Amino acid sequence: MMKSIDKSHSKTDLVDLINTINVPIIFSHNHNKKDIQDLLVNLFKEKKDLSFEPNVYKISTLKDLQIYISNPNPKKVLSVKDKSNVMRICREICKYCKHKYIVEKTNYKDVIELHDDMRYIIQFGDLPSVRRTCKLMNKNIEKIQEWIPIISPQVKKVLEEKDKSKQVCPHGLQKSYGSFIVKFD
Repeated sequence: MMKSIDKSHSKTDLVDLINTINVPIIFSHNHNKKDIQDLLVNLFKEKKDLSFEPNVYKISTLKDLQIYISNPNPKKVLSVKDKSNVMRICREICKYCKHKYIVEKTNYKDVIELHDDMRYIIQFGDLPSVRRTCKLMNKNIEKIQEWIPIISPQVKKVLEEKDKSKQVCPHGLQKSYGSFIVKFD
């Protein structure tokens, strides 16, 4: 039996998901969230054996899609209070990193307290400050573990597109690798 679609998925999230993984649903932008949810539920009731190409959501079958949308949206929206708390923690950890990883130069009592804060903030990897903090913490030569922020598929997709756009050389120049001899007259 199909669990209902979690209410944390917005219309924009559902449209983006459908377009990204090429779900065979025909909809217009005049449809509201309920209409799109009904279309998805009807697709699940048909029990077609669909498979999807590799994508940022890591959804390969219709069953995976069903599980994904029945769970809360991984792209968490923080309240203002929670976000300011996460940002405060990021600033404090960045201060630790900038002072050559010396705990005494921060408000932390010991490294364990700092690591507890890191474990708390990595779940908010959609925030650029959290990703930067993880990057700085991973540069520590005495690190105990690798700090990998949890990033939602939507933000991962945006970051990948941003990286691809940075790869393009301006003015039509092409990169060539190898050894070259340049002679001047």
